[in-house]
Amino acid sequence: MRMPRLSLLVGAAALAFCLTSCSTTETGGSKNTLRTFNTVVVDAGHGGRDNGATRRYGPPEKIVALDVAQRLRKKLNDSQLHTVMTRNSDVFIPLDERVAIGNRQSNSIFVSIHFNDATRRGVHGFEVYYSSASAADLAQRIQKKLMRLPKAVNRGAKPARFRVLRNAHFPSVLVECGFLSNRGEGEQAGNANFRDKLADCISEAIVEERFGSGVYNGPPNSVPPVDSTSR
Repeated sequence: MRMPRLSLLVGAAALAFCLTSCSTTETGGSKNTLRTFNTVVVDAGHGGRDNGATRRYGPPEKIVALDVAQRLRKKLNDSQLHTVMTRNSDVFIPLDERVAIGNRQSNSIFVSIHFNDATRRGVHGFEVYYSSASAADLAQRIQKKLMRLPKAVNRGAKPARFRVLRNAHFPSVLVECGFLSNRGEGEQAGNANFRDKLADCISEAIVEERFGSGVYNGPPNSVPPVDSTSR
């Protein structure tokens, strides 16, 4: 009877070790900079030969993603945050290069802008993805801001293992700004005013994550200067 009991104890110990190891391993965003970042890497999805989603209800994803990203960059700059674009024109940038651009920036976060697609036209809504626990708060904050838009449908902030997220050294999120395959959201994506509202929601969430609530769109001096010691 002693041999089976010993095997059982060894097996239980091995299982406990495995569970502990799995729960403490974090891939992507291994450096939590959400309280110190002074740079936002803005990643416009797709580009060049990669159109992304292309549907009759809206422009190609690569075009509207770049437009939202450029608007986001300006709003972040106005809020005293430095930005780095992975692309600033209609060019193709491989995923690994996008990640490398982000990882080269010290004390930063990474925000990737996309639009969604589905085989069923009725599917619609916003969703934000993250890989590491350190990025979960930012993803949830962005999702909450997007829910203020008219007729917004909440598809949640949820974990995913997209390459630009899981290989990032800093907190990284991927924002799906609606479904181009849905008539309503596809038409919204083609509207410059709506794209500006998308960028505004994302920018407000980022600024609040860094500086706290109540400073976005305030007087010029309402946003605290970035602490030089965090550079």
